[in-house]
Parts: sequence; C-alpha cells; structure tokens
Amino acid sequence: MSIPSVTFTPIGIIHSCFRQKFGIPRQPGLVRAARGELELLPPYNRREALAGLEGFSHLWIHFIFHRTMAEGWRPTIRPPRLGGKKRVGVFATRSTHRPNPLGMSVVRLESIVEREGKLLLELSGIDLLDQTPVVDIKPYLPYADIIDDASGGFAPEPDGGAAVRFTVEVEQFCDHYQRQTRRDLRSLVEQILAQDPRPAYLHQSSERSYGMHLWELNVRWRIEDGGFLVYLIEPGEPVNE
Repeated sequence: MSIPSVTFTPIGIIHSCFRQKFGIPRQPGLVRAARGELELLPPYNRREALAGLEGFSHLWIHFIFHRTMAEGWRPTIRPPRLGGKKRVGVFATRSTHRPNPLGMSVVRLESIVEREGKLLLELSGIDLLDQTPVVDIKPYLPYADIIDDASGGFAPEPDGGAAVRFTVEVEQFCDHYQRQTRRDLRSLVEQILAQDPRPAYLHQSSERSYGMHLWELNVRWRIEDGGFLVYLIEPGEPVNE
C-alpha cells in the first residue's frame, strides 16, 4: 500500500508571553495567568470560519514544535517527571523531539477580537512559545474529552508547588507594569515558579540564580529559604538558547 506524504500549511501564529523555552510550563493549564493570542493568517482569517466557536470555553490547539524540528526525533526520552534520569519511549511522552513535530494543547478561549485588521483569538493557560505555527483549532468537548477513570502513568498530578516571594522593588515594578499594560505579571511569574521550571539535574542546587524572558522583560530569581525569591525584573532581550 502506498502511503501519501502529508504537508501542513499553518493557519495561524501564536503571540505569547513566553519568548524563550525556559520557563514555559510543561503542560497547558498549569499557569492560568499565561496569556497569548492566536493570529489567524490569510486565507483562514475569516469570521465565518469561527462562527459558533465563542460558545466553547476551551480549545484544542494543534501546533508545530518549530524550534526543535531541525534536531530530528529520538526514540527514547528522559522525561522531567522521572528526574531526567530514566528513559522511556518517545510515544509515552509529550516530548518536542518527535517523528512529526506536532504538539497539542488545551487552552482557555478568552475572546475573539479584531484589531488593526487582524483576527485574533485571545487565549490563557497556554504553554506555547512565541511565534509557534498553528495548524488546526478544535473545540474542547467536556462530555467526550474528560475521562474520569484515566490513568496518568509515570506522570501523576503534580504537587502543590514551591513557595515564591518577591522583593519590595519587584512588587512595585509588577504593580506599575500592570497599570501600564493590564498584564498580571506578578501572578504569571508566581505560577511559573511554583511549577519549578529548572531542569531536574539542578533541583538539588542552591548556589545559582536563574533568569527567564517574559514579554519584553528579563525576570531574575534564586533559591532562598527553601523557595524562590524574585529579586529583579527589568526590560531586556532574551538570552540566546
């Protein structure tokens, strides 16, 4: 039997608060304050293509792992939930290094807007890198997509999360930034760090500070008193990966 080749054309592109891979939550919905927009591209940026979508609270977003696709696929992966030490098959993970670099995320649909001639879906709870190409959108159906007796394998529900604190200066910056942009920066940083974005091999380290790039900001934090202390937020460009 001849198997045809398949080519996908992106229908849209993600504009995300996440400007680099470090800091992106490992699953959608874990960081509810993570916001982004899906810009529909021609010829798919037509209102009639979205008719009825506003009635759904959540969407399935199917996308391309564009930043890792050139690295190819790997038959086995070291998942973060296993401490990065044990290998399992790639098809038992949601790794970016897949035979076909396709990902999917369930996100909340906040609104559908038209702005400056663009048709945009405003989303929250995202785990998507800025400029991610999107190949499809489907509505999330609670009666079919929730499976009450499902098993999580080696990735059960995560713990409650680490304690996160902010210096007074950072608190003041977050308040000012929210007044200027209407972006809840404090909640975004707090929810990201509560998931502990560090690689598993660094979880025992307390001797260094870390940085991540959100929107146009560099966020700096370190381990202190068994939790995370955010000690600096300033404008800046992302670090090259």
